Amino acid sequence: MMSRIRSVCPGLLSFFAFSICATLSATGQSRWWMDEPVRLIQTNLRETDSTLDPRRLVQQVAAFPANALLFNMGGIVAQFPTRTPFHFASLHLPPGRDLFGEVLNEAHARGIRVIGRFDLSKTQKPVFDAHPEWFFKRANGEPAIYNGLYSTCINGGYYRDHALKILTEALERYEVDGLFFNMFGNPSADYSGNPMGPCHCDSCQTRFQARHGAPLPTAPNDAYRAFMAVSSREVAASLAELIHRKRPNAAFLTYIQEHTDGIMSESNTAVGRPLPLWPYSASDNVNRARNSEPDKMAFNLCMSFVDFPWRFITVPQAEIQLRLFQNMAHGGPPALAMLGPMDQEDRHALQAARPIFQWHARHSDLYVRQQSAARVLLLRGNQNSYRGFFRLLSEQHIPFAVSDNLKWLNETPQAFDLIIAPAGAPPELERYVREGGRVLISGASAPGLPVGKLVAKREHLRGSWRVHDHALLPSLKSTQLLFLDGEYLEFAPLETPLLTLIPPAMFGPPEKVWVDKVETDIPGLLFADCGQGRIACIPWDIGGLYYRHSSQGHGGLMADVIDSLLPRGRQLKSTAHPLVEITLMAQPAKKRTLVHFVNLSGHSDTAYFPPIPMNNITVELAHEFRRARAAGLGKNLKVARTGRYGKFALPKLESYEVVILE
Repeated sequence: MMSRIRSVCPGLLSFFAFSICATLSATGQSRWWMDEPVRLIQTNLRETDSTLDPRRLVQQVAAFPANALLFNMGGIVAQFPTRTPFHFASLHLPPGRDLFGEVLNEAHARGIRVIGRFDLSKTQKPVFDAHPEWFFKRANGEPAIYNGLYSTCINGGYYRDHALKILTEALERYEVDGLFFNMFGNPSADYSGNPMGPCHCDSCQTRFQARHGAPLPTAPNDAYRAFMAVSSREVAASLAELIHRKRPNAAFLTYIQEHTDGIMSESNTAVGRPLPLWPYSASDNVNRARNSEPDKMAFNLCMSFVDFPWRFITVPQAEIQLRLFQNMAHGGPPALAMLGPMDQEDRHALQAARPIFQWHARHSDLYVRQQSAARVLLLRGNQNSYRGFFRLLSEQHIPFAVSDNLKWLNETPQAFDLIIAPAGAPPELERYVREGGRVLISGASAPGLPVGKLVAKREHLRGSWRVHDHALLPSLKSTQLLFLDGEYLEFAPLETPLLTLIPPAMFGPPEKVWVDKVETDIPGLLFADCGQGRIACIPWDIGGLYYRHSSQGHGGLMADVIDSLLPRGRQLKSTAHPLVEITLMAQPAKKRTLVHFVNLSGHSDTAYFPPIPMNNITVELAHEFRRARAAGLGKNLKVARTGRYGKFALPKLESYEVVILE
């Protein structure tokens, strides 16, 4: 397999291929969620849906066409006649009826995978009355109750012990293809957004004291959040062991990375969420999950509804479609979630999603074992800083992978040409740089790598940066100034400065503007050699400023610094509009590369409209290929070469397209 990867993407061999091959070799097991093209529907049932017709539901799923169904199994409400104590079947389940079993049988008869859904975060009052020690306890000693349900605690006996009995019954009774766990762990807020605060049950107090040598805090802090993360991983490990022992071919799915087979996430909306909207939600979720844990699948659920109080009213159709296309473009399956069965009162989401599921079914071979072929890696950091770089890279059509860990570092340290750290670099990157890597660091956090003499961290400042070198920064040829609004790191002056600070000066009335302006020699951009590699440092939050304000000066500076660091220039060049997201993926087993195009031009402020069609998009790619075919158009495209770049032109792009390179 490794030789095939080299033949497909010379120079692009990465830790993703290494990790996937290592996993398959170690397990000797084929995993359907990695090996099959998945199209997922989630019908999130109410207890009153227990009377639905299983045959009709499965017919609807098959006709959509979906080949995986995420269906309620147990936890808060069981959709089968459970015999486990303290586990309650739906009161609306007809006597003698096994809804889950009937759906499972109907689905398997049609070749549809079934993932059972559990929610162990809440249960009924009789369980609390019998075992109050299993439950979340507020600081005032009261339980957490929502709509008559009592919140369990991740460290209590319900999660740690009794849940295993509930799951054992389900796993022994049904040949499920996977289990998904909703609300895994102790949530920070309830469904109404009310803060839960730290749990003060006896188990949490004892465990926190043993781990941190201190009593539980009165409000969540970093130590408590770390404690909750460890607690969730401990329970996940026990669930994974049980699932894999009872059903070796079943997937364990929830919202965390550790011990799972697939990483769940959601693209959703909320009416109180601060602006601006994040139109790259699905790309962000899938890119990060697939490239942080490349041996696991990323299931990003497109939540069809507006917000919790309006679960049956859908978001704009163009937003639904954009999310599903982004899922597919980054190596995940289309996945649509709805409240209730598929007979929806608001059918907009179903109407929007079905053509995409049909596309996926027609071109299913394109969506098996995709892996990123990008040569730039973006690390997670402060959300605004990270999103600014994410958007800039997408707008500049620079293929990039996202990761929130550096597991690959000791295995393939030269997998990437450039690593971008939006909020300071982890010290593990020093070896990567010394062996020839390039790193761009930004933000007012300690850089973590040797870039110059740090004088001090300065507080929030509303100043400006003077541009001195337009040769290195050609995108700034029409300006001498950039704005600063935030903290910054002060470094010792440079002999040949590129940017220097202008502190705040008078800004009104117009007659007084800048009459007291002072120029300094405090640098706003530094470069440093480190071993065989090179580091650039922008010691202020340019990513966050770009995310919030989209200044062309900030965007130009970011692009120019990236270009100056790339040792052989950009991997991909295109005439596409900045709102066309271009994703570069490899399919090593098929010896081909895929170029995905997602048209975001329909997004405007808080609205999503059908995207504007684009014509004659040229792409130059530093990659060997002889043939190019547009899957949606069904056309072969003319291929030319200029030096190390192959070139093709996509004659038309509407919402989405894939060009296959061989």
